[in-house]
Amino acid sequence: MLPDITPLFRLHAARRRRRLERQDAVAEQEHQLRALLARAASTEFGRAHGFDRIATVAEFQKRVRLRRYEDFWAEYWQRGFPRVVDRTWPGQVPYFALTSGTSTGTTKYIPCSAEMVRSNARAAIDLIVHHLANRPRSRMFGGKSFMLGGSTDLQTLAPGVRAGDLSGIATATMPRWARPWSFPPRDLALIADWEEKVARLAPLSLAEDIRALSGTPSWLLIFFDKLAALRPETAGRLVDFYPNLELLAHGGVNFAPYRSRFKTLLEGGHVELREVYAASEGFVALADAGRDDGMRLIVDNGLFFEFVPVDELGAPSPTRHWLRDAELGVAYALVLSNCAGAWSYVVGDTVKLINRTPPRLIITGRVTYMLSAFGEHLTDAEIERAVALAAEAIGRTVSDYTVGSIFPQRPGELGRHLYLVEFAGAVPDRPKIEAFARTLDEALMADNDDYKAHRSGGFGLAAPEVRALAAGRFAAWMKQRGKLGGQHKVPRIVNDPQLFQALRELASRA
Repeated sequence: MLPDITPLFRLHAARRRRRLERQDAVAEQEHQLRALLARAASTEFGRAHGFDRIATVAEFQKRVRLRRYEDFWAEYWQRGFPRVVDRTWPGQVPYFALTSGTSTGTTKYIPCSAEMVRSNARAAIDLIVHHLANRPRSRMFGGKSFMLGGSTDLQTLAPGVRAGDLSGIATATMPRWARPWSFPPRDLALIADWEEKVARLAPLSLAEDIRALSGTPSWLLIFFDKLAALRPETAGRLVDFYPNLELLAHGGVNFAPYRSRFKTLLEGGHVELREVYAASEGFVALADAGRDDGMRLIVDNGLFFEFVPVDELGAPSPTRHWLRDAELGVAYALVLSNCAGAWSYVVGDTVKLINRTPPRLIITGRVTYMLSAFGEHLTDAEIERAVALAAEAIGRTVSDYTVGSIFPQRPGELGRHLYLVEFAGAVPDRPKIEAFARTLDEALMADNDDYKAHRSGGFGLAAPEVRALAAGRFAAWMKQRGKLGGQHKVPRIVNDPQLFQALRELASRA
């Protein structure tokens, strides 16, 4: 039986909460930028941009232009890879977080320094800080914390340089003292095959006292289905599997389409849901308050944030805000500089600040995720909302979905969108699928004037086609692509021709 070390964490949590209550977020962000610039002044990037002469945020923004991953890769990280030494961050990069471009499938190697490892760990502890503040009688560390992630079997790219899932890097760098309170054990955490991993983890986890659980919603649901199959006599709720579970952290995708399913899973228990915004480039924010209060920006942890109007991203001199002058309620592209050598880096997410003291935000979509093959300009956030409304209209829960464009093949034919939707449980009957498609279409027209013009004008876009997939089809497809489980996500909007062909093949087998 594990000793309950929750009281020790509670002491740290009390001190941390007091600091957070006194925190001046703007002053802290200025301090973080100065510290980052000083640390990297002697690097190739720092010398080229005169880091040692930068005294203000405005001067930093003048000297350092916005860059994307592809820019850093071509200019700094590709040379001599995997040995990246003193390029944009001092020393040799010890880890690379592997992430796939969700719309293209291209693997990216995101530098992860020792400082970034520590930054991510501190942010994870902040999650516990806010949980303990909300749960005075918590006994979270009387049992184990379960991270349902990818394989921790990191690839060795060169001596002293390894690469793998961000969750794998976190597990590999976990301090030895914390391991007794973590699950799964190392031999199972190393398993790369998702199906084998789930088959072995599920029964073993039922014998453990799991108090906290984290993962991507879509993969968590697959895992919960496995638990339900092992315990068919139960109602399939989390309290039936882990009676002492008190914290479930989720992130990686929009939670709206999954909310109703999780609501059912959480019935009868005392589990607290908390969303986290943990990108490969840094742990950005986490939920510190209620469901509709957004996520608190972590401003004192080796990251400096900028906010750029989305429509100015391609401009020669885009407007660049930071916490001092960013407006509430405005959709911005999130840009960050971090303690691993990313500088004014366009993360790819769009966010809105909804609170200033403390700064809280919501994720509103992706910069590059737009469905606009016919000029309809649908954003992923609009599609997410429409799918959630359509599911609610027919009383069903969407497990996952993806959408692409079908172009006209004959004269007079209109293009359309094809949605492949996997529902929880049995495939809905045809009338319900048709009702789902109608509600989806109506919601998009209500939300997007360009889409409405193309649909109502009858010259640009036919009604969307919806095909329901049997449970498990997306998982099988992801397995076929070598991207099953962990942090891999089913692509929501597909614009890449090769990936779209795979989508069409999946549709033909539906």
